[in-house]
This record gives sequence, C-alpha cells and structure tokens, in this order.
Amino acid sequence: MSNTSSVYRKWDQEITRYPDPAIEIIDKRFAKYLIGNAVVERLWTGARWSEGPVWFGDTRCLIWSDIPNNRMMRWTEETNQVTVFRQPANNSNGNTRDKQGRLITCEHLTRRVTRTEYDGQVTVLMDSFEGKRLNAPNDVVVHPDGHIWFTDPGYGILLHYEGERADFELPTNVYRLNPDTGKATVVTDELEKPNGLCFSPDYSKLYLVDTGATHTPDHPRHIRLYDVDNNSRLKNGRLFCDMSPGLADGIRCDVDGNLWSSAGWVGEGYDGVHIFAPNGDLIGKILLPEVCANLCFGGVKRNRVFMAGSQSLYAVYVETQGAQVP
Repeated sequence: MSNTSSVYRKWDQEITRYPDPAIEIIDKRFAKYLIGNAVVERLWTGARWSEGPVWFGDTRCLIWSDIPNNRMMRWTEETNQVTVFRQPANNSNGNTRDKQGRLITCEHLTRRVTRTEYDGQVTVLMDSFEGKRLNAPNDVVVHPDGHIWFTDPGYGILLHYEGERADFELPTNVYRLNPDTGKATVVTDELEKPNGLCFSPDYSKLYLVDTGATHTPDHPRHIRLYDVDNNSRLKNGRLFCDMSPGLADGIRCDVDGNLWSSAGWVGEGYDGVHIFAPNGDLIGKILLPEVCANLCFGGVKRNRVFMAGSQSLYAVYVETQGAQVP
C-alpha cells in the first residue's frame, strides 16, 4: 500500500513483498478495504483486448471477452486454468447474467444483444431499434425486475479490428430492454460514447461512463450519475467524476456504494482501477502495468476483484464485497 504513485509494482518478479505497492491509499476511507497480505495477481496473459468479465459462482469460473481474437475465455478457480469458452464469439464485448443465471452478451460483429440458454443455444434479444440496426452494443447490466440495460456507442463499427466497419444508423443511445417482449426504450441519448454502466447497490441510481474522448481528446472523459425513476427512466443527470487525463471504461459498485472504475490510457501511476467514494472523491487506486478495460467482483464471497487488462487477467482480494446482482 503506497501513498505515492511513484512506487510501481515489478510485475516480472516472482514474489511481491507485502504490502503490495500496486495498491495505493489516497484517502483513509479506502484503507479498511485493503488486506495487507493480499497482492494483485496476474492470472493469465495472451489476449489482444480483454473485456467484459462476469463471474459464475455456481461453476466457480470467470468468463470474459477477447474482442480482436473473436473469442470468449474462461478462467476456472478450482484449477487456475484458462480455456476458450466460445470461438468464434462475434467479437463479443460486455457480459453479465440475468436473474435466471443465463449469460447476456453484447456482440460487436452482429450488432446485437444475446442470451445463452442453459443448453448452450444463443437467443437474439435485440439487434435493431425502430427498424434500424444497433451500432455495436458495448456493456450491459440487468435490473432486478428482469429488464436489460445496455450501451450502444458503436466501437465495433469504427474499425474492422473489433467488428466490421459500417455507418451509424442510430444515435449512441442507452437502452432498457424487456427480454420477454423485445420492447426497448431509450433511457438517454446525451452521452457522446456511452460505455460502462452499473447500478448503485439499491438500484436507485445508474452510473454511466462517457468515453467520447477516445478519438477526440477535447471531448468527455467523465462518469455521469443519474437517478432511476420508477425503475424505468433516468433523471437528474450530473457529473460524478472527471477521469482526466485518462479514461474510465467498465465500472462496478461495492456493497458500501463505492464505485470501482477501470482506468487507462495514461501510463504508470494511473492505469488500473480507480475507486471513488459515493460522493465522487477518489479514495484509492489499484495500479496495473497496462490499461484496464473492465472489472467485476467474484469468488465465493464476492470479495475478489477481477480486472480485464488489455492483454491480461488480474485479480486481488479486498475486504469488501461486490454489490449483489440479480
């Protein structure tokens, strides 16, 4: 635990001295979440762009996307082994689970949101809106009422590298989808590139990342916060935090309402995970040697943070738990 970002973890070392210098306390509110004899571990490397981690507690495994390699990977806790879960995977990006435990996936190549059934069959939940193709769904969460909320910034149609280049047919919306009827509504269209999203622990608020600055540095680099009205609409949108000089991507809340955000595109002392108190104060960092794209809580007690770095998968135990998901 370092109080200065100049101390940087030597990732090529076999043993890391406790406490881990890759974990930085910025505000004393973060100290209680750290474990002195737990370090950040690199579980695997070999991807081109890791994204969308989701924990499966019933099978004790983590599934995540390797978008450019057009595959989804699986890390198994019991064996510490990584295998291919699905290939081809339609350049899949964000993943989550619904109330029934089924895998929900955003696909870049096919520009759709899908559900993997218990028998492995894939059901298309949404691929168009008002007669026009979705851009390229990015990240996704599920509300306890069963509705699926997802972002559609269109990164999968900007380049062939993560999908297939194409023209935008729709604005960069955030949607709320009823998977039983297929009916969808736009909950906001005000973000330039809506990316990661997550609910507060009580589902009364929604956090949304805007990564408009990815290709235009003078554009948004912030996380916005909205009130959720009647479980179906957003209101009172406001700035939660500004990620300058870098960018956020995937985000998750813990049970205390702190926001854990992936962070990157700056370098040493910045890239990794940034932790914000509910009032927006930056209270801590987990520093990684590469850009972090997304994260989730998992493990038997939901007290392990899994981080999808650019080319790798990392994890660290913390003394908090991820907010319960449906």
